[in-house]
Amino acid sequence: MNPKVSFIVPCYKLGHLLAECVESILMQTYRDFEVLIMDDCSPDNTPVVARSFKDLRVKHIRNEPNLGHLKNYNKGIGLSQGEYIWLISADDSLRSAQILERYVELMEKNPRVGYVFCPAIKIVNQEERGVMKYSEVSPTDTIIGGHRFLAEHLLRLNIVPSPAAMARKKHYIEFGSFPSDLPHTGDWYLWSMFALFSDVGFFAEPMVNRRFHDQNMSSDFFKEAVLAVFENNLAVPLRVQERAKREGFDPVVEGCKRALATEYLRQATPAKPGDVVQVGLSDAEFEDSLRSHVQDPDDQTAIRAHVYGGLADYHYEERDYRRGRQYYELALRQNHRMPKVWAKYCLLRMGSVGTILREGVSRLKRRVRRISPGKREAR
Repeated sequence: MNPKVSFIVPCYKLGHLLAECVESILMQTYRDFEVLIMDDCSPDNTPVVARSFKDLRVKHIRNEPNLGHLKNYNKGIGLSQGEYIWLISADDSLRSAQILERYVELMEKNPRVGYVFCPAIKIVNQEERGVMKYSEVSPTDTIIGGHRFLAEHLLRLNIVPSPAAMARKKHYIEFGSFPSDLPHTGDWYLWSMFALFSDVGFFAEPMVNRRFHDQNMSSDFFKEAVLAVFENNLAVPLRVQERAKREGFDPVVEGCKRALATEYLRQATPAKPGDVVQVGLSDAEFEDSLRSHVQDPDDQTAIRAHVYGGLADYHYEERDYRRGRQYYELALRQNHRMPKVWAKYCLLRMGSVGTILREGVSRLKRRVRRISPGKREAR
């Protein structure tokens, strides 16, 4: 009889952390699972550690030769026998012995839920650094409609910590597992595609450890290929948008457009020293990329207006009022029906008086936000 859950544990040069990860799985109160240690031809003691477990649910699969992380993930998915798949790297671990029981219970009771996750605790050099704030979606356990989750959270940022999520295997099969051309955002793409056709479960308690160190795959990627990461970041909303158009999910299509504009603005904002995930696109590079990836002229215009307006705000905050004014003018040429941009532009043209008025309004807004409970948003 097949197990209900398959844990896929990819391991490469992480033999010294593998035992902690697997032991955190074996301590679970829910017992119907298998553990596939996907040893990607690791040159360390991974085989020795993997063979040390006496539990028959733990299986060691060694690749010869090395496949690379995405092919290793997909091989594990293909070998898995469970109805649910939990992919957790050998350097991460589960904090709670009840997490699997809680996940399975929610998924069994709610067939519309495609995957479930919780916030993660950040671990750096064996030291806990607190909850990863962007992964906190709600102060309470909840089930979120997939399209709402995309619009309010996921299209703007991958807020699902990869070791904290369990998904139905049928979704991996339907969407082709991890795409080989998205080495930096494959999980984000899959969470987004799953949410197009299912709801998302969330537990508020942080029950997973997410480790950061020099050998993290994500850390290496961001250092060596900033432009490639940027291209992958664009690919996620573009591909989700394409599928959403075919399915007639118009609100999701609009959300994808906003996500593209947000990513372009982030990358067009001048990079700060030490920022390894920000390209710092020039105006010409932004225009070339926009024309290359977005074919609809109306969508191009809307994205330009958003980006130029955001760049104007950035330069205003930096006290570069000349460039701020230039970008406000560029934004309004793209779309003259933006009352907030008009207001900022007019205040800027008023000189010091306008600056005083604008800063006064900003202080008032901040005071109102502190007083009012407001809407919690993931960062």
